[in-house]
Amino acid sequence: MIAHSDILKIASDKEFNSLAMQLFKYQYHHVDVYKQFCDAVNRTPSDVNDINQIPFLPVSLFKSYDVIQNRITDYDTVFYSSGTSGQLKSKHIVADSDWYKKVSLTCFELFFGPISSYRFIAFLPSYLEQDHSSLVFMVKYFMSLYPSNKSLFTRSVEETKLALSKASPHTTILLGVSYALLDLAEANIKFPYNIIVMETGGMKGRRKEMIRTEFHQTLEKAFNVGGISSEYGMTELLSQAYSRMNGIFKCPPWMKVLIRNINDPFHYVDHGRSGTINIIDLANVHSCAFISTEDLGRSYIDGTFEVLGRSDHSEIRGCNLMYEF
Repeated sequence: MIAHSDILKIASDKEFNSLAMQLFKYQYHHVDVYKQFCDAVNRTPSDVNDINQIPFLPVSLFKSYDVIQNRITDYDTVFYSSGTSGQLKSKHIVADSDWYKKVSLTCFELFFGPISSYRFIAFLPSYLEQDHSSLVFMVKYFMSLYPSNKSLFTRSVEETKLALSKASPHTTILLGVSYALLDLAEANIKFPYNIIVMETGGMKGRRKEMIRTEFHQTLEKAFNVGGISSEYGMTELLSQAYSRMNGIFKCPPWMKVLIRNINDPFHYVDHGRSGTINIIDLANVHSCAFISTEDLGRSYIDGTFEVLGRSDHSEIRGCNLMYEF
């Protein structure tokens, strides 16, 4: 079993690839659902020599199966995806919530610096309406670290306007689900000077989907900011990727995005070409680190990536549905 400390100390592709191969072999033998899937597609440890040959578990299987190490019967919590009414929600059984806290905090501080510098205003009404949201869990943890910074969740435009009107010596991160940020943009309010606007999630069926560039430009103009940041996370992952602006995401060193051919799950496309996103999240030591998503994207040679939307056959869920080809 790979030590948590080894994951957060990854400093090179060689270290990443070595740990990924070790974790693949371990999870094949200790996560029943993953083993059954690997056997079904004829990819076992004896057949796999590098990370490009590792089978990626379809994210949809988190809806129907408990994806967790066989020996773990006592776990901390279960996260559920947002979904819409009537949909079967994806669930992620989390064996160690303290590990999730450590991973998410390390991810954030890698890209934004010490969390003590920030006040969070989290405008996430649809996430607050559901139980066991990984996003809400993460943000609540961030807020709890420095309560004197007076971070808070808001549920309405009026609550958010009031929170933003209060001066703070800290940089404000306005973290909002996409449709809620558009509601706020139409309210014509004055924003504090030291603010980062960060979008996450999608329209949740509450607004018409928009191309990402159009969406960001609308927010930039309304909020008078030079760029929009983004958070990319999933119920089925423990790590997050972040974009400081322009929708170009960076992963932490223990997370990697590969872009597969839409019609061939075992063939990867070249950098700059569109395909479907596969994610290796080595922080998922207790469930499955190799996830085949239903998100469309592009990767680039420097390790960054874009999220372009959802594949046609997939259900609406938390992430953006903004296509841009």
